[in-house]
Amino acid sequence: MNRKIILVLHPTRNEAHLLANEVVSLLADNGFEILTSTAVDLPKAIKFSENELLNERKNVELVLVLGGDGTILRGAEIAHGTDIPVLGINLGHVGFLAQIEKPSISNLVNAITGKSYITEKRMTLAYKVERNEKVITNGWALNEVAVERNTEAMIELFVQVDHRPLSRWGCDGVICATPTGSTAYAFSAGGPVVWPDVDALVLLPLAAHALFSDPMVVSPESEIAIDVESDIGVLSADGLRKFQLLEGDRVILTSEKSFIFLAHIDNAPFTDRLVAKFKLPVDGWRGE
Repeated sequence: MNRKIILVLHPTRNEAHLLANEVVSLLADNGFEILTSTAVDLPKAIKFSENELLNERKNVELVLVLGGDGTILRGAEIAHGTDIPVLGINLGHVGFLAQIEKPSISNLVNAITGKSYITEKRMTLAYKVERNEKVITNGWALNEVAVERNTEAMIELFVQVDHRPLSRWGCDGVICATPTGSTAYAFSAGGPVVWPDVDALVLLPLAAHALFSDPMVVSPESEIAIDVESDIGVLSADGLRKFQLLEGDRVILTSEKSFIFLAHIDNAPFTDRLVAKFKLPVDGWRGE
């Protein structure tokens, strides 16, 4: 029986399309079936709709993603709920979810063929929205869930942790991030960098009109509740899933019991990834 992988591509990046054609051809020659939902013409790949692709996950050994972090999040959508690793080859900008360096095509194909990649288990975040004490939607995120304004006015949010009141903020929003998401939206909003193997959640308000609006690190066993006290707002999970919120809605956030397994060909520790991605001055800035 042929080995199977799922291929996820950036929809418009030409570099990803050229790389995909070469990789698909070589993997097919090595006995792989490559499943994809991309509209890009890949003669040796098998095309499915996105829903069909989810039904084809049985016996798939890897999700290969060619693109930036946004494309890798789409790959994580496919792997969610399984133990299939996601190998991201960064063709974007910062790309924290991917390799430090883009491997050569031969190294990439050899790593997939020999299963010589390393996997890291990443925490995910679960959310649900209650309206009139009934759950009206739920979902998950790898990076973060944000509750934000979607008008020019501030949004009024009342935040509680473990059923105890924390603070009421007039703000642009509140982010709850996983360690993986600590280098994404939460980082750009002034949150701390959390190493991926630390079990914690980051909670931080956005542009809060308050005396206390610092980022907080919360136990992954905690339950975070955010009550919407403005007319409207929006929930955004990884920027992929959005839900319109109304006054009186309650958003409940907890760590999820499932994980995403990110794969890397290199064995670089997170510290090296941090230095490489942010080009940190490890030699200092004062000169010799």
